[in-house]
Amino acid sequence: MIKETHIKMNIKLDNPLILVRAVEIVSELVTEVKIRITPEGLQITAMDPANVSMVNFKINKSAFSEFESGNDVLGINLESLKQILRRCGSNSSLILEREENMLKIAIQDKIQRRFTLNLINIDSEDIDFEEKVKNMEFTSRVEMNSQDLIASVEDCAVVADACSFIIENEKFIIEAKSMNSARSEFTPENVKIQAEDCRSKFSIEYLQKFMKGAKLSDKVLLRFSEDHPLRIDFSNPSVELGFVLAPRIETED
Repeated sequence: MIKETHIKMNIKLDNPLILVRAVEIVSELVTEVKIRITPEGLQITAMDPANVSMVNFKINKSAFSEFESGNDVLGINLESLKQILRRCGSNSSLILEREENMLKIAIQDKIQRRFTLNLINIDSEDIDFEEKVKNMEFTSRVEMNSQDLIASVEDCAVVADACSFIIENEKFIIEAKSMNSARSEFTPENVKIQAEDCRSKFSIEYLQKFMKGAKLSDKVLLRFSEDHPLRIDFSNPSVELGFVLAPRIETED
């Protein structure tokens, strides 16, 4: 557990769209989160109420133009924060400052605007994302273009509510079958594959929510195994966004 210190939090982002997009993505899965501010940066880790997926988002300290903080934890209603952050423009700067049980938010562009957001108590488990995933089994690793993954998942959404990620004959296949079917094949010529043959099925509804991470990165890294959870990572030098999704296990009648 992170120990809170009493250095007054005051941080500034000159590219607030990083945070705007991330909050929009995370709010698809959870309504309330603990935002952790540490000397390394800003981090959100949460599990959705159904315990089907987990999300981890981090903005590295280097992305901030000003960063003064010890260890701090902010209990936030994401819908309220999202509405405020949407007031940021492409040329805005964003300043976050904690004052007792309030988060002071300043948006600076042609007009200086100020908001306050009431902090809330959140009674939930403190999740260490890396600790959770380090014991998961990933026999397959696929790195590909984010837009190609989005297109393949959307193809599958036309015919079913779940799709399979398959490694077969050195190919990566995304496939959905119901009354109808959809299938996309990728070879080592167009994706990076380090994998063993395997197959695992996942909810398309969750995958579609995760795909919004493509706004943060042109590339996506997939890790999965036979009927094991899927890990998806979008990253750039400033930001890390990761998801874990439980598989949909087929049962015989």
